[in-house]
Amino acid sequence: MKHTSLLTSALTMAALTAAQFAWAGQAPGSSSDPDIPVSHHDRVYAAEQFSNTVSVIDPADNRVVGVIRLGDPSPGNFSPLYKGQLLVHGMGYSPDHRTIAVVSIGSNSVSFIDTQTNAVKHVTYVGRSPHEAFFTPDGKEVWVTVRGENYVAVLDGTTFEEKSRITVPAGPGMQIFSPDGKYGYVCSSFNPETEVISVADHKIVGTVKQASPFCPDIAATPDGKQIWFTLKDVGKTQVFDARPPFGLIRTLDTGPITNHVNIVHNANGTFAYVTVGGLNQVKVFRTDDFSQVSTISVGNLPHGLWPSGDGSRIYVGLENADAMTAIDTLTNRVIATVPIGQAPQAVTYVPNAVPEGDGTQNLQPLGLAGQSTHLVLVPVGSGKSADVASAPTTVALFDQGLVQVLQAAVTGLQPKQPYVLALADNADGTGNIEALANFMTNPAGSAIVNALGQIRQLVTPGVGTAGDRHRYLVIAPQVSGKPGAPVQVQALLAS
Repeated sequence: MKHTSLLTSALTMAALTAAQFAWAGQAPGSSSDPDIPVSHHDRVYAAEQFSNTVSVIDPADNRVVGVIRLGDPSPGNFSPLYKGQLLVHGMGYSPDHRTIAVVSIGSNSVSFIDTQTNAVKHVTYVGRSPHEAFFTPDGKEVWVTVRGENYVAVLDGTTFEEKSRITVPAGPGMQIFSPDGKYGYVCSSFNPETEVISVADHKIVGTVKQASPFCPDIAATPDGKQIWFTLKDVGKTQVFDARPPFGLIRTLDTGPITNHVNIVHNANGTFAYVTVGGLNQVKVFRTDDFSQVSTISVGNLPHGLWPSGDGSRIYVGLENADAMTAIDTLTNRVIATVPIGQAPQAVTYVPNAVPEGDGTQNLQPLGLAGQSTHLVLVPVGSGKSADVASAPTTVALFDQGLVQVLQAAVTGLQPKQPYVLALADNADGTGNIEALANFMTNPAGSAIVNALGQIRQLVTPGVGTAGDRHRYLVIAPQVSGKPGAPVQVQALLAS
């Protein structure tokens, strides 16, 4: 009897341990996996493109524990001898929750980081401009979409060394796996098709037509029935059957700069959450009838998002607000907003990432990574002040010491037309206009525009030194290669 009791206890402990090391009943796992309640052992991670950091958040009290510094801000990273990572962007994690894989686009790398100690334990260099990395459900492989080329790099899940490549159409953007580990789904950022690949033999077994060439993100429902992917250039989200013959099910108009999608299962059902950067919103859709059930205003340029291990929350990185927002998924209300590093891209929530201790080893304070200035642009003639929700264009100036990286999330323009982001002498856009960046709008009349320089000192009231000439940000169409009359001008943020 005593032997039976001891055996039962041992089996129970083994089952609990196995549950701790399994993906939860939320994406990217299976609906049959147990949910994992939010606790101090969990961590939320954000890959931050311009501070080259990974912010680490304790979701139990929505507190930034610190940042993992993978690289330096500009211009320190301009050196030909630079060894740090550049443009920290993509992220995935292992099924045992002990490793996050962080992709840096500018240095063509995947950094593998121990979740308990926050230490980089290996760096693998792959081809030009990788975008995302994720472990297969069995943990044996890591697939890296090498967006600047035409293949998925397959890394060994233990040694992290590249062992093979899967050739796909140029520009693979993001990959996710069916919860049973049978298929890998790879959407494209350059070609209008998603490839379905057999994980066992790395063979393409299906193709799904995309409504446009630019897919940045893809997600699988935990029941293994649907795949959702976003189309950033046309502002749409598409859904297809996760099983053969992989037929397209639905196309949704979600809005300009549609960024990422992820899946939540809770007491109310199963839902797809979609970040719409140009509207500063997260839209929520049912997965059974595809009806939109909520629109959540979250802040400037929402990008990556990931659910908690029990689906009670979803965390959203705000690219142009340097913040992470937590949403209660039963009420679809924002419950916390936490300052983090510059221009968060991918976000992951890793349950039980830190099984012991406070998990603060090798972390640094936010510091310069948390410093930025925020502006908005409004249509000419619409007034001198605006709030973020009503402004078609938001601008972030990310401090890099004396210079800033400017990023504008532009909407409200004519589709597929050339424009210029510029500095004007006068607040109404008149006077001399000096170009900062030329750009072409996408089919939704939007764009993400970047520039670098001492811009904050020119355009922010009270920041410049004596003798500085104040300038104003404007957007103007290009006419015969020169700026025309501005169509959007810098406004004061309404208090």
